[in-house]
Amino acid sequence: MLGRLDEQIAQIEQRLQAWMKQDPASKTIAQIPGVGLLTATAAVATMGDAKAFKSGREFAAWLGLVPGQTGTGGRVRLLGISKRGDTYLRTLLIHGARAVLTHSKQPGAWVEQIRKRRPNNVVTVALANKMARTIWALLAHERQYDRRYVSVKPA
Repeated sequence: MLGRLDEQIAQIEQRLQAWMKQDPASKTIAQIPGVGLLTATAAVATMGDAKAFKSGREFAAWLGLVPGQTGTGGRVRLLGISKRGDTYLRTLLIHGARAVLTHSKQPGAWVEQIRKRRPNNVVTVALANKMARTIWALLAHERQYDRRYVSVKPA
């Protein structure tokens, strides 16, 4: 029984691997640290056309990776993540972010700054949010992943 399930899982992984090799979008986003075979293929299949979203923040919000907000009188209070949207892809991104934080020798200056101020789970979700925004940016602007790339706000 378990042997047959293992065979089926292996066949599905082979089909996903073959599809990822043919699909330029999933190949592109698989280069992001923390994004593997399952996350890349799920993101491309779930998102469809990246240009359907106005921004990376809108895509991250659609996945449920942005904090809820409440406030009055100009004072905004951030709550926990909304958890609306695609549970499967959100979970994959959070697990990928956790893997990067656990196993990466140099996660980056941005992560280190947040780690000084926030608990580990908040840092994990923030990195997952950044990964979602990066996925959107790569697909919407048809770019390749570059670890050193820094976006510049238009003047």
